[in-house]
Amino acid sequence: MTISVIIVNYNVKYFLEQCLYSIQAALKNIPGEIIVVDNASSDNSVAYVQPKFPSVKFLTNTKNTGFGAGCNLGFKISSGEFVVFLNPDSLVTEDCFEKCISFIKTHPEAGALGVKMLDGSGNFLKESKRGFPSLSASFFKLAGLTQLFPHSKWFSKYYLGHLDESKNSEIDVLAGAFMIMKRGVFEKVGGFDESFFMYGEDIDLSYRIQKAGFRNYYLGETEILHFKGESTNKEGIDYVRMFYNAMSIFVNKHYKGGLAWLYKIFIHAGIWLAAFIAAIKNSVSGLFHSNSNKAQFIAVVGTEKEYQSIESRLKKIQTVKKVERIEVEDLSRLNYKKLYTELIICISLITYKKLIEIIKQLPKEISIKIHAIGSNGIIGSSSKDKPGNVIVLDDL
Repeated sequence: MTISVIIVNYNVKYFLEQCLYSIQAALKNIPGEIIVVDNASSDNSVAYVQPKFPSVKFLTNTKNTGFGAGCNLGFKISSGEFVVFLNPDSLVTEDCFEKCISFIKTHPEAGALGVKMLDGSGNFLKESKRGFPSLSASFFKLAGLTQLFPHSKWFSKYYLGHLDESKNSEIDVLAGAFMIMKRGVFEKVGGFDESFFMYGEDIDLSYRIQKAGFRNYYLGETEILHFKGESTNKEGIDYVRMFYNAMSIFVNKHYKGGLAWLYKIFIHAGIWLAAFIAAIKNSVSGLFHSNSNKAQFIAVVGTEKEYQSIESRLKKIQTVKKVERIEVEDLSRLNYKKLYTELIICISLITYKKLIEIIKQLPKEISIKIHAIGSNGIIGSSSKDKPGNVIVLDDL
């Protein structure tokens, strides 16, 4: 049994770096390979990351060919019996791949498998499990009704909101941020459709996997962190338009005649309604916007060497009132909400699985950042819709 992990990267070198560290930990007991396809990043991603990971295979595109095309390129040089497509702004747990492979082996009808994804604050990401974008499901999503009724079987059928996020379930659509399948399944359906540049390619692939006679599953018993927002601001109307373009490709490919025409009318109506709701939200948020700067009280969980380097860097680049080092055992009893505004967790002292458990239990008001052994960056994201932030260390 071998596994190939394929990552398409675009301008997120510090997130990619920590992603690779987590993958290496997850592959400790599994024969596997890691392939990174860089889509013409301008942040010198390959030059920075490649020397740190000599066993990783890097492919460099001269232009951004899109997510699906990048995945297909990585697959061409892969050799694993199982293939994982993973976003670079993700961290996997040590037993993630083993649990996924075990599930697929005991479910021969399984075509592809997704997992429970959490954002940088430990919140469940509803795109972990989705239904197909029917006329009504797509309209409800774009119009904001899915968000208003997140657990409704009708209004939230795009995200299958009625299904328990902690339980394994058969679903329709997997997220491109994490998909694992047998090599033969990917080959049988012909890989990703490269006419999708961003968004929709995972829906199309999931649809074709089912059409080929397989079943797609959501595995609620294992979790990953997926920071999101690193490629696109999902709060703007541009995101809505990109989603519409992706859905248009899907409709033209899989819907015929009057149904396709009606579908597009519904999507256009949803876009205008989404734009109206976004305008109201921006106006209201502007009324309550505060320019006051909150004093920074930062806790660091790490070795003494890590703490000293982080403290020195923080005092150089931002206004910090206090930086303290705390022990791992303190994490379960401290009242962070009263003591600290930010927590930096170093992976040198805990596992990735333990990291996720800690993040889920912390108050949501606390900003969380993560640092892996050997990384020159500290990464974090408190929003699933906006890009996260990175603290670059001088040296560790």
